[in-house]
Amino acid sequence: MEDNCLCFPLRMRNRISSSSFPAIWLFFFFFFSLGLAALEAEHRHSSGVVDDADKIRAQFLHLLRTRRSPPVRLTVEPAKPVLHPLFQGVAPPPLNKSIVSCPKADIENPKERLKEENLYLRTEAAEQGRLPVLILSSKDSNQTRRPAVVFLHATNTNKEWLRPLLEAYASREYIAIAIDSRYHGERAHHQTTYQDALVSSWKKGDTMPFIFDTLWDLIKLADYLSLRKDIDASRIGITGISLGGMHAWFAAFADTRYTVAVPIIGVQGFRWAIDNDKWQARVDTIKAVFEEARIDLGKSAIDKEVVEKVWDRIAPGLASQFDSPYSIPAIAPRPLLILNGADNPHCPLDGIRTPEKRARKAYRKAHSSNNFKLIAQPGIGHQFTPLMVKEACVWMDRFLKQ
Repeated sequence: MEDNCLCFPLRMRNRISSSSFPAIWLFFFFFFSLGLAALEAEHRHSSGVVDDADKIRAQFLHLLRTRRSPPVRLTVEPAKPVLHPLFQGVAPPPLNKSIVSCPKADIENPKERLKEENLYLRTEAAEQGRLPVLILSSKDSNQTRRPAVVFLHATNTNKEWLRPLLEAYASREYIAIAIDSRYHGERAHHQTTYQDALVSSWKKGDTMPFIFDTLWDLIKLADYLSLRKDIDASRIGITGISLGGMHAWFAAFADTRYTVAVPIIGVQGFRWAIDNDKWQARVDTIKAVFEEARIDLGKSAIDKEVVEKVWDRIAPGLASQFDSPYSIPAIAPRPLLILNGADNPHCPLDGIRTPEKRARKAYRKAHSSNNFKLIAQPGIGHQFTPLMVKEACVWMDRFLKQ
C-alpha cells in the first residue's frame, strides 16, 4: 500500500534515506506552521473587520441616543388610511410607470386580495416620535411567516407615494411596509415642514432631521416587525429611493436585523463631495438650511466650508466617521445591492469608488463576495428607473425567498 501521509512523487520518496527523514519532516513542519500562522492572521484580520463594524455601529447608536426625547415604551395605535397625502413642494410623478418591471402575482382582482393596515408606532416622547406605518399583505397566503420588505420614500413625498411598489411585493407573498420619514407625510403640517426642521436643527443643534432621526424610527420599526407572528424576523429587507436610499443604507448599517438592503440613488461620499467640489446637487435639494448657514457665517455664497459645517451640525459624522467609506463596509456580510445612475450628480459615481472598494474587501474577507453588488445604469442621472426596480426585485427574491 502506498504511503498516503504526504503526496511525494515516488521517485522523490525513494531518494529519502532513513537518516534524512526527520530533516524532511522538520522542513514540512516548518512550512505547515507558516501556513497555519497565515490562516490565523487572516482570521484575526477578518475578526478585526467585524470588530471595526461593531465599533462604528456602537458609536453611531450612541449618537442617535444623544438627541432623543425621554424614552417611551413602544406602543401600537390604530390609524386610518390617508386619502389626501401631503407632498411638500411639487408633487413627483406617480411610480406606476417606473414599476412596470416589478413582477406581480398573476391573480384576479389583486387589490381586493390585499390586506391593508394603517397604524402608528410610538418611538419616542416628542411629537415626531409618532411613526405612521402602512402595511400591505396578501389575504390568501398559506405561509405562517413571510419575508418582509420596508420601503422608504424620497424627499418631500410620503409612504402613500410608494403604494404601487407595496402592492406588487404584497401580491408575491411579501409583507410590504412603508413609513413616513421625519417631517414628511402625516408628520408634516405644511409645505415647508421638512425645510423648517432642517433650519431649526442648524440653529439649535437639538435634532438630526437629515437622515439620522428617521434611523431611530427604523430601529424601533425593526423591534415591532420582529415581534409580528406573520413575519419571519430573519428575512427583513429594506430599500428606498433617494432620501429613502440613504435611510435604507444607514438602517442596514445601524441595525443588523435588516438582513438584505437595496439603497437606490442614495449612496454617496459626503466627504468626497466636499473635497472635490461636487456637493451642489445634494445641497440644492435642501438649500434653505445652507442659505441660513451662509448668512450666519457671514458668507456671500454657499461654499465647501458652509457645507461641511451644516453636515457637522445637523448630522454629526455624516462627512467623517459615518460616511460611506466606513458605514457601507460595515453592512458585510449581509446582502447589499447599491443601485445608481452612472451620471447621477447627487451621488457621483467617483464618490463611491472608495466605499465600493472597501466593501468588496470586507465581503471577500467574510467569504460573502456574492452578497455585494453595485449597478450604475449608463446614461442615467438622479432617476428611479424600471431597470432599478427589476434589479431590486431580483435581489430581494434571491436572498429573502430562499
